[in-house]
Amino acid sequence: MTASMTAFARQQSEHDFGTLIWEIRAVNHRYLEPSFRLPESLRHLEGALREQLRQRVQRGKVEAQLKLLSAESGDNAISLNEDVLKQLLASTSTVSAHFPHIQPLNSLEILRWPGLIVEREQDIKLMEEKTQALFATTLTAFQQQREREGNELQRLIEDRLAQIGTIVGNLRNEMPQILLAQSERIKTQFAELQLQVEPTRLEQEIVLIAQKADIHEELDRLDTHIKEVQHTLKQKGQVGRRLDFLMQEFNREANTICSKAIVTSTTFGAVELKVLIEQMREQIQNIE
Repeated sequence: MTASMTAFARQQSEHDFGTLIWEIRAVNHRYLEPSFRLPESLRHLEGALREQLRQRVQRGKVEAQLKLLSAESGDNAISLNEDVLKQLLASTSTVSAHFPHIQPLNSLEILRWPGLIVEREQDIKLMEEKTQALFATTLTAFQQQREREGNELQRLIEDRLAQIGTIVGNLRNEMPQILLAQSERIKTQFAELQLQVEPTRLEQEIVLIAQKADIHEELDRLDTHIKEVQHTLKQKGQVGRRLDFLMQEFNREANTICSKAIVTSTTFGAVELKVLIEQMREQIQNIE
């Protein structure tokens, strides 16, 4: 199933120790580039969370943030890590001795120092379980949005493919008349100029010009590319790079048709092809 690389999901859960809020957002990226923002007390879970993310997501720049809003309780006592406090005091004293004009840390800044406030052990274990469970739920919601957006992108691409197929069909139907009209035009020009040319040589020239203007091979390849894109859209996993390569092949054929055009209708058809191909390419940049 086609999935978009751009998505956002937010989930929260209420507990005795407080409120957990997970937010996962992602934008386009060539590879998978995850980043996590966690409270210091839960930083050790990052490795497991990254692995959980990699199992579900293959491409995109993904930012996952956990917010912990502590609950108010009757027991308002705060336990401080005495060792961290002593180290912080010694460090600030040393800095103040060398730079006496620097304003010292205030109490609130000190309390925000990583590892200074000691969480109760039972709260930490419970928070770990709830954090991982909520992350799994948020990741599922994130994936569902990616798939919904991917389905919409697929619909837009399939619509452009249908339009390209119509243009290809029209060009194929017009080609015999175009080549015949070109042949008659050359014969008329030779007659008007009263040029004496052997009929065999004239026919050879007409055939050569017709071969140079013939775009049937390009049209056949465009039909093949349409079928390949449709097939790729039905595959699972990473399809964005494959689709991007196919857009290059589409462009190659459209450019060749434009260069071979001998009438304005063919040129206009090639220009319409290039517009539709570019529209597809822009959408494909969002596909995983």
